[in-house]
Amino acid sequence: MKTKSAVKNKSLIVTLDMVAKESGVSPSTVSRILNGTATVSEDKKKAVDDAIAKLGFIPNPVARGLAGGRTLSIGVVTQALDSPFYGAALRGIEDELDPAGYSPLFVSAHWNITSETRCIDMLRSRRVDGLIVLNGRMSDASLKATAKHLPVVVTGRNIKSPEIFALNFDNFAGGFKATQHLIQLGHRKIAFIAGDMEHPDANERFKGYKSALEAASIPFDPDLVVPGEYHEVSGMLATDRLLSSNRQFTAIFASNDQMAFGAALSLHRHSLRIPDDVSLMGFDDLANSLYCIPPLSTIQQPAYELGRLAASAMLQLLSGQKPTAVMPAPVLISRDSTRRWRS
Repeated sequence: MKTKSAVKNKSLIVTLDMVAKESGVSPSTVSRILNGTATVSEDKKKAVDDAIAKLGFIPNPVARGLAGGRTLSIGVVTQALDSPFYGAALRGIEDELDPAGYSPLFVSAHWNITSETRCIDMLRSRRVDGLIVLNGRMSDASLKATAKHLPVVVTGRNIKSPEIFALNFDNFAGGFKATQHLIQLGHRKIAFIAGDMEHPDANERFKGYKSALEAASIPFDPDLVVPGEYHEVSGMLATDRLLSSNRQFTAIFASNDQMAFGAALSLHRHSLRIPDDVSLMGFDDLANSLYCIPPLSTIQQPAYELGRLAASAMLQLLSGQKPTAVMPAPVLISRDSTRRWRS
């Protein structure tokens, strides 16, 4: 015997056929109205809308998409869901896809090529309509092979392929601007906390740092370069290492804001004041950068805009258009963590 609860739950399932019966039109007409492909009178459309409202019908986006050969979903491979940079980018993707009726499926690969491959295989098995890859370690050749099966937008690299749209930020120019800012403030001994050199963006920021030193006729000192891993702990440990080496420096350029946050903690623990004793420069302009004590000077790489533009490019690919998205140029944000060096 069915309980009242079971009967009540069953009654909540409203089908397309029920909407058709209530509105007095055929199920196929209801379907076409929902898909926006029907040419019907305003009276019929109103009857269907009224039936949907009365019955509480919720259209199934997967079923609607499959009817048009699509699932209305976009796979997104990020590297760290808990990263403030990637979190902002994911929000940008979501905000751009939602008005177009698409839903993102987010997966995180943690900078691991095996995980990236597994994530992409899983998303393809879910029949996503397109794939957005935020940076990552997969080879260009592997991405090109994937793009033979579905549209691909990739960020953080330059790929010359008609099957892929690559959206890149000028990390070299950003690294140059950051270092140049410190040089213009009179700093000559500028330490650099690098990102993982297997990342193209980390390499480009390092090249920008070296190029700015060269342009100012400042000798490059490899002992002032320490490795980091783009998170706060690595920035703290890198600064600890710099201080324990007894190398002299008056400024630190951390190649992302998160490492700059860690560097600030290390300097504080060693009783060094920012910017009186050491100027500190970051990269990305994360939301928290404005609220540090002191507020962090940095290079603006708009993460939200990156996500929005990547999603916009994907929608253009799906509609058969050539994407036109271009990332903004790096912008120097000068705040209180950098000051003129008292030479």
